[in-house]
Amino acid sequence: MTDSETPGRSNTHIREPHPSHPLATNLALRVSVNSAGFTFIEIMVVVAILAILAALVVPRIMGRTDDAKRTAAKVQIRNIEGALQLYKLDNGVYPTTEQGLKALVEKPSVGVIPKKWKLGGYLPKLPDDPWGNPYKYLSPVQRGDLKIDYEVTSLATDGEVGGEGVNADIANWNLDKE
Repeated sequence: MTDSETPGRSNTHIREPHPSHPLATNLALRVSVNSAGFTFIEIMVVVAILAILAALVVPRIMGRTDDAKRTAAKVQIRNIEGALQLYKLDNGVYPTTEQGLKALVEKPSVGVIPKKWKLGGYLPKLPDDPWGNPYKYLSPVQRGDLKIDYEVTSLATDGEVGGEGVNADIANWNLDKE
């Protein structure tokens, strides 16, 4: 009984030629040529599909950049507000406009010097807004008939006071209006 006739084995066993046989070299060439890689047409089809996907997805993502930056600014302002609340709990007052937000990172050296300023500060460092500008701080603030303890503002995309849409300023007292 031969290997191909052994019970439990398939009778479709194909025997490859010996490596020194001329067909072995020819067979190896055919295998390597047929499995060399992708054809130019296959690559172009993949590139076309990627281009179509990019054309559909990129405009949706690009339009959201300003929204994401505005949301990040709101989150940072809320974090600054939390630090300001802790500052007031320790010292009884908010930093003055003259002391600025820097009072949350370093003990103030001007104005009323806080006696219970927390060693290490209230923030590890003072962040810039998502557009790379420093946050504006005023304390106290009068808005018409309304007196506000403090105001933390990002001047948004244009970096100038006022504006509409993506250029509208973002302040702690109007975070929920958008």
